[in-house]
Amino acid sequence: MPIYFWTFAVALIVALLVTPAVIFLAKKTGAMDAPDARKVHKKPIPRIGGLAIYAGFTAAIIFVAIKFGLDDEMIRETVGLVFSGSLIVALGLVDDYKNLPAKIKLLGQIGAAAVLVMVFDVRIDFVTDPFGDYIYLEWFAIPATMFWLVGLTNTVNLIDGLDGLAAGVASIASFTIMLIALEQGFVLVAVMTAALAGAAVGFLKYNFNPAEIFMGDTGSMFLGFMLAGISVTGAVKSVATIALIVPVFALGLPILDTTFAIVRRLRGGVPIFKPDKGHLHHRLLSVGFTQRQAVLLMYVISALFGLSAIALTAVSCQIAILILFVVVTAIFYGVKKLGIARPVN
Repeated sequence: MPIYFWTFAVALIVALLVTPAVIFLAKKTGAMDAPDARKVHKKPIPRIGGLAIYAGFTAAIIFVAIKFGLDDEMIRETVGLVFSGSLIVALGLVDDYKNLPAKIKLLGQIGAAAVLVMVFDVRIDFVTDPFGDYIYLEWFAIPATMFWLVGLTNTVNLIDGLDGLAAGVASIASFTIMLIALEQGFVLVAVMTAALAGAAVGFLKYNFNPAEIFMGDTGSMFLGFMLAGISVTGAVKSVATIALIVPVFALGLPILDTTFAIVRRLRGGVPIFKPDKGHLHHRLLSVGFTQRQAVLLMYVISALFGLSAIALTAVSCQIAILILFVVVTAIFYGVKKLGIARPVN
């Protein structure tokens, strides 16, 4: 069987087996998410489920390294991603217990990104323009990569507002990037995303509505950071004509939700890190969707973004422009209809 199948299966099984133990640990140690005016759950729920996702992902990567082996370049990038991802998990775990200030979390995210970029030399050195020419970032490579890593970490973190939402969206994004990586022949990227998808899907059994456990910042920051880091490795970042648009499309839903959250808060004159009830999932609930309906609809939207990303790698420049136009038009229509960019009263 293909290597990525084994990777997905190991991650899935480990996450399924570990999650009940994490639920027990959370209850014993007080890692519980209490309901409040902004949240939609009605009783305390364990919230360090990201440990199960991390365990599934790490176990799958170790399995692949032992069974199939990795070359020197793969080892450097893999160790870098797992090590820096572990730092993010540690940061998220502390936050899930202590509720760290936003600025402290941001500094921790920057530190983890700096380790990956400057210690393990995983960075965006170049992108390609629509004509296939390389644009080298040179001195801008380090800050651009760190911005990408920290930005994507927070986009997934911010979308984690309904049972199963972040895990499902991250799974769809992982499958999207995996399929494109397989098409382009980038084995390490395919293996990494298969591991991430398997871990997220395994955890989803306990996280889908009604959730028995939340992933917490431990899981949402880990998923975002790893998706960002994986998309930088290999050559997914250099796919001709679309540069970084592939991972942007694969993660289109959380990116847009975060972007409009920033716009909404700036227009309302409130700090951009201040939580509100203006996210897409809040708007869907306010117009009558149930939690499950809202989550399933957002899965469909994420899948459409993923299909668009895959299509962009297989069509001409003219068709790609048409796809982008259709997607942008649909986004603006949806934003206007739901009022996502309007300040929350």
